[in-house]
Formats: sequence, structure tokens, C-alpha cells
Amino acid sequence: MIPTEPNTDPIRVFIVDDQAMIRAAFKSLLARTQGFEVVGDCGDPLAAVAAARAASPDVILLDITMPGLSGIDLVPRLRAVLPRVHVVMLTHHEGESFVDQALRAGAEGYLSKDSDPAELVLALESVHKGRMFLSPKVAAGMLQRARTGAQPVGGTRLESLTPREREVFQLLALGKSNKEVAHALSITLGTAKKHRENLQRKLDCHSAAEMAILAIQEGLLEA
Repeated sequence: MIPTEPNTDPIRVFIVDDQAMIRAAFKSLLARTQGFEVVGDCGDPLAAVAAARAASPDVILLDITMPGLSGIDLVPRLRAVLPRVHVVMLTHHEGESFVDQALRAGAEGYLSKDSDPAELVLALESVHKGRMFLSPKVAAGMLQRARTGAQPVGGTRLESLTPREREVFQLLALGKSNKEVAHALSITLGTAKKHRENLQRKLDCHSAAEMAILAIQEGLLEA
């Protein structure tokens, strides 16, 4: 069993990841770790808000790269219904742009899926106590940037998009039609078409294939 600090009440954890095996692995790990209770999990980011609200966790482990809605875009939705919840992002992406986006969205922890299990325990305990947690690789990169005064490398083409446009973008990148986008987001067909036109203009992407390539480059979809 992985040791952790004694705690009268276990830290209640909810897991959001579209890969069932990943969720199962984290649930198994935390089940063997004193001081934690997994109160639920969800593989659908669009359904995760209601599921997490019902479970009322202390901490949410949230994947970044998911179809339909990225973890970064999901954070504000979760905080709207669970204002006191703490969020730890789970990702394979350790670049500064992703860290900056996650922290600006309201995440308090940023953890690589390749991290040692002990780091997961430390991340959960840290954010539960109101402290930030960054995986060592990420922290080292940010410290180096602070020492040199360098700005974040590059940036992201998606920074100019509104939250709704980001949602539409991800669905279009998955190859969804305007009608399917409208149904998924409960908007009119005309609104979906207008969002597509705005995205094509803002991103200079004029096909679903181009949007898919950009989504992969931005880390929102797996290659």
C-alpha cells in the first residue's frame, strides 16, 4: 500500500478520462492507497459535469485530450457547479503552452501520466490542502524560464477562440457535421454553421481534415 498522510476523512476523488483502462488503473491505485476514496469516474467529458456534481468530490483528476471537449475547456464548467473542487490535470503534454492554459483555466495541479504513482498521491494531497502542484519536469521548465526571463514558447492558435468556439472546433475536428454539432451542443443549425464559418476564418482551416490536423498539433486529439 502506498503510504500517505493520515487523514480522518478520505480525500474524495473523481476521475475524468476517455480511456477506460486509464480510469481503471487510477481507481485501482487509489483503492490501494490509504486516505483516498474514488467516488466516481466518467469517460464522456460532456457528461462529466453532471456526474461530478452528483458525486461531490474534493478533487477531480482530469485528462486534457478527450474527444468532444478538452479537459482545459471542461475546468470552468466543473467549477461552475463545484466552486470548491480542486482540479489536477492529467496529460502526456508537458509543454509550457499547455501548463499556462491549464493554470489560467483554474487547474491547481498538472501531472504527467508517466509520473511515479507517489507523485499522484502528492499531487492530490497538495491541491486538497490548497497548494499548487506541478510535476517535476514541468516545474523545472518553468523555473528555468523564470530565471532567464523568457516568455512561453510559441503560443496556441486556439487562444483567440471563445469557449463555445473551442467546443465546436473539437467536434468539427472529429468529423462531425453541422447538424451533429448542433445536436451535441443544443444549438440551432444556423448557429452551428455560423460557428464553422468563424472558425474557418480565424484558424485558416477550411476542411475537417485541416481542423483535425490542428487539433492534433494543439494536443486536443490523439494522432
